[in-house]
Amino acid sequence: MAVQSRASDDEADALRVDDHDDGRHESENERMDRNWNEILQELRVTQTGTQILSGFLLAIAFQPRFDSLDSFQRTVYLILVIAAAATTALALAPVSLHRGLFRRHSKKLVVQTAHVLVRCALTGVAIVLTGTVLLIFDVALGTTEALIAAGSMLLLVICIAALPSVLLRINGRR
Repeated sequence: MAVQSRASDDEADALRVDDHDDGRHESENERMDRNWNEILQELRVTQTGTQILSGFLLAIAFQPRFDSLDSFQRTVYLILVIAAAATTALALAPVSLHRGLFRRHSKKLVVQTAHVLVRCALTGVAIVLTGTVLLIFDVALGTTEALIAAGSMLLLVICIAALPSVLLRINGRR
């Protein structure tokens, strides 16, 4: 029994692969399952945020002060509604993709495609956040202040997006 168990362990180790030298010994299927679960955790946060932003934007149109918006503010608002709806759809798309390819032996394809969709959704969140700051500051203070605030928000979002690359370079990885 011990000899057979050792042979089985050796065979199992041969099937396992390292994930970028991070110390994990897992098969490709195990890695895809782990990656999918990590994407799902990220989607929970992203979906909630996009839905809250979308709800906030949709509620604006039904406020009494909405009629006082100038044409620039209305244009920004309508662009934001489209961007928020598209971002929400992008954040929900991996779930639909998974459902459509469930039990089709396509986990790697689902994970790779979901990765791209989540990155697109995060870009949409950045656009909606920046645009929302632009709209709110324009209504509350004026265009100059709105452009400064939106530019600052955009700079912050770009810094956050660049943070992983910066951290990898600091740690000597590319």
